[in-house]
Amino acid sequence: MSEEGKERSLNFIEEIVENDLKNNRHGGRILTRFPPEPNGYLHIGHAKSICLNFGLAKRYGGGTNLRFDDTNPVTEDTEYVDSIKNDVKWLGFDWVNEYYASDYFDQLYAYAIKLIKDGYAYVDDSTSEEMAALKGTPTVPGKPSPYRDRSVEENLELFEGMAAGKYPEGSRVLRAKIDLNSSNMLMRDPIMYRIKFAHHHRTGDKWKVYPMYDFAHGQSDSIEEITHSICTLEFVAHRELYDWFIEKLGIFPSKQYEFARLNMTYTVMSKRKLLQLVNEKFVSSWDDPRMPTISGMRRRGYTPKAIRDFAERIGIQKRDNLIDVSLLEFFVREDLNRISTRVMAVFEPLKVVITNWPEGKVEVCKLENNPEDPESGHREVNFGKEIFIEASDFMEEPPAKYFRLKPGGMVRLKGAFIIQCDEVVKDAEGKITELRCSYIENSKSGEDVSGLKVKGVIHWVNAQEAAEAEVRLYDRLFKVENPAAEEGDFKDFINENSLQVVKALVEPSLKKATLEDKYQFIRNGYFVLDPDSGEKLIFNKTVGLKDSWKPA
Repeated sequence: MSEEGKERSLNFIEEIVENDLKNNRHGGRILTRFPPEPNGYLHIGHAKSICLNFGLAKRYGGGTNLRFDDTNPVTEDTEYVDSIKNDVKWLGFDWVNEYYASDYFDQLYAYAIKLIKDGYAYVDDSTSEEMAALKGTPTVPGKPSPYRDRSVEENLELFEGMAAGKYPEGSRVLRAKIDLNSSNMLMRDPIMYRIKFAHHHRTGDKWKVYPMYDFAHGQSDSIEEITHSICTLEFVAHRELYDWFIEKLGIFPSKQYEFARLNMTYTVMSKRKLLQLVNEKFVSSWDDPRMPTISGMRRRGYTPKAIRDFAERIGIQKRDNLIDVSLLEFFVREDLNRISTRVMAVFEPLKVVITNWPEGKVEVCKLENNPEDPESGHREVNFGKEIFIEASDFMEEPPAKYFRLKPGGMVRLKGAFIIQCDEVVKDAEGKITELRCSYIENSKSGEDVSGLKVKGVIHWVNAQEAAEAEVRLYDRLFKVENPAAEEGDFKDFINENSLQVVKALVEPSLKKATLEDKYQFIRNGYFVLDPDSGEKLIFNKTVGLKDSWKPA
């Protein structure tokens, strides 16, 4: 085990794994799996599961399979398969095998035949309403279906007819024959197969029957000889059925373990709800930077390391809880502070003319790329007669202890000179259009011998060289902490100000920005180039500079 693993206490799943390895269970090996259904894009909750399954196997010298649970052809698509593989790799993990539940359709069908022959499964012609009525309640036992005691021969003939496409959808299902008195409702003769005349993204039109999740999942684990099948708490009640199928089939004894899923403030984690946001145009796409999808977070500028660190910090719990999104932003900010290039960008340009600067003169100023990284070097920025500063960095009638620019006041321009505001130019309506300032000779940063001390430092861009950019400022997608728990439609709580678009002027070096580059716009936050950029520069705000998360 890694030194990192020894420094902290073990979570309950690690304790199970260590005990299994100690007792040489499964020959002292560990094989986990990540089994997403390819019916949507992965979100931050899946990232926690990915980090757990892949991280656990890596920590104990094992491996992880990537298996697509593609048992419902109506909702699945290769687009989602490709996005899932991309997300897992982007997070920094790789799988030892890539499998699909559809790889096992023949084997699963054979398992179903065996259960029928052994008297553990039967074909039911009841409607879904009739089955629900007969199933009873948690306190009232179920009643047997009138088709429960069909002979093995009749069940085999009917099931083979289902598979051959002889019967219409919804007319028949294959059910396991278990216990109608069980307190666990899932054990009251669950459905194993249903008829579906749908084209499958991998098997085409071969199959007319498809296995239900509860029948396919445990058997797929067993076929792959998964040692630790880790899933979220909503599957606790499914474990008994998982074990029952494996026992009756006499196959490899995979074991299921459950942990608390990730719920995070100011967003939703349901694929169904996320699909609504996309289809109803509340967001632009699955990778909209306001979405909790991994692709959305990647587009917003989050880093794989930050997400892995976040998953490690929140740990593995046995009870569901709500995690503050500020904690995720804390780790994003920590990583970006370490790797981001510092640049200057002005969102509310206010023109400044340096009146005593010689016409045509250009002074090269050197600025640190990243003070956190001595190896990152410096970049050159040209200083000239006309620059732009943030309009908010000037006040005509400032309060006490105001250290930015004001009439008659001085301020240092980042990496450049000290300037003094001598004149405020306004238009006919009284709006400030320009500041006329003078620079202090011998005050250049790194070479200052002026003897002047100023408290304020502001950023700027060269008016002659600045590049125009569109900047997208993102905020929480919802106005309430837990929209899924609120009464009414969760979409009623969407934050109408979750996206603001501003025009900005940026350093000319940003014309060469790539999608992989991370930037800190000095005093404004962390930003990344958006894939929509072409001839027009577009930057997404990843996170602000201020750490709003306060540890308990």
